Amino acid sequence: MDKKSQNIKWRQKLHIEPPVGWLNDPNGLCWFQGKYHVYFQYAPDDINGGVKKSWGHYQSPDMINWEFTGTVLVPDIPEDRDGVYSGSAIARDDMLHLFYTGNVKEKGNYDYVLNGRGANVIHVTTNDGHHMSEKKVVLRNSDYPDYCSCHVRDPKVWQENEMYYMILGARTRDDKGCVLFYQSQDLDKWEYVRTYDVPDMGYMWECPDCFMVDGHRYIGISPQGLPRETERNQNIFSSGYFLNRDFKEFDYGFDFYAPQTFEAPDGRRILIGWMGIGDSAYTNPTTALGWQHCLTIPRKLSRLEDGTLLQNPMREYDSLRGEKITLKGEQKVSLPFDLTAQINGDFEIVINNGLTLSLRENMFCIDFNNQPMGYGRTIRRVRTEQCRDIRMIADMSSIEVYLDGGRYVMSTRFYPDEENIRIKADGINAEIYKMKGMVISINGE
Repeated sequence: MDKKSQNIKWRQKLHIEPPVGWLNDPNGLCWFQGKYHVYFQYAPDDINGGVKKSWGHYQSPDMINWEFTGTVLVPDIPEDRDGVYSGSAIARDDMLHLFYTGNVKEKGNYDYVLNGRGANVIHVTTNDGHHMSEKKVVLRNSDYPDYCSCHVRDPKVWQENEMYYMILGARTRDDKGCVLFYQSQDLDKWEYVRTYDVPDMGYMWECPDCFMVDGHRYIGISPQGLPRETERNQNIFSSGYFLNRDFKEFDYGFDFYAPQTFEAPDGRRILIGWMGIGDSAYTNPTTALGWQHCLTIPRKLSRLEDGTLLQNPMREYDSLRGEKITLKGEQKVSLPFDLTAQINGDFEIVINNGLTLSLRENMFCIDFNNQPMGYGRTIRRVRTEQCRDIRMIADMSSIEVYLDGGRYVMSTRFYPDEENIRIKADGINAEIYKMKGMVISINGE
């Protein structure tokens, strides 16, 4: 951020967030023309994201030095007049092809589920990542199976051999979530292939993904309508992937939704999620300062023999590590920091005498203990088969916890009163690295 913004309370130093206004789903993640590109749902003029959504754009050569180029897609044709919704990107030759859902809500007495809503897949191109071509509508409601409702959205496009494929999230007319597969030879003419669904998995599957890790295919979704449980699906909406048709969550924390993956130039599969969630009971006090929400740290995905996916921060973040200290008893530590520790049994980490991160009898918990820095967040749990290590990256107003080599991940926002926080650890010997911030410029400034 610019120098003025960097000094604002709770402004993140290790996470992408909007200069102003509202941010949600990451879109169009890719490597193109020697840079990483991160697009996202953006409402610069509405701190609560209630207006028509656009796309904002960051770019970086190394995931550490970022430039915000501004709002790059806005609703300006009849087929997207009520919002530029989520989508993806694919590089072809010297052009980047972007696909997104153009949202249309007709005026009248409609329920906007079975009627009154248009969900158009729109294709645009760019040769620099932020100057866009004219828009071309490639799919409309009439191109979807007749058992689908008006809720079909969030195209993810990829290439295999000489064919292009697209996956779309959908809600059927009888309120069952599914994904639709399409194929194309030219990125403009798309043919329906098949539907994939799993029983009892909610009424809508948003932000679908189809990706490979170590030669194995995965389907990721963000389902709406799953029953909330004490140890699973604890948020109002969930995000995860299918492993032999079993659903495994990506993140068990308070603030995570709508992740998308992409392939880095060296072949790593990288995941970025929205560190937020819709319709939650908790809040973010940055709204009073002019912005809301951020994206997660980019996470490298790897695979265990049983198919379970591990998530860990991209190694580029290690370059931000500075002085290392050993945590003994209770002491003050300045944000941001990167904590690591080996685990041999139960332990507890307490921040500012309130926020507690603990492992007891294979249950890991993040508990705000009714402390105000949670702004309505209460407790989240994950049951671990084993837990041999922990890594915790704490930014100015967020914490991401990686357990047992990244088998379990939990993300949350938190809002301490000061940059220096009190931290106490019992049951583990932890090392803490002070962290430098990313370098972020606004429109080249």
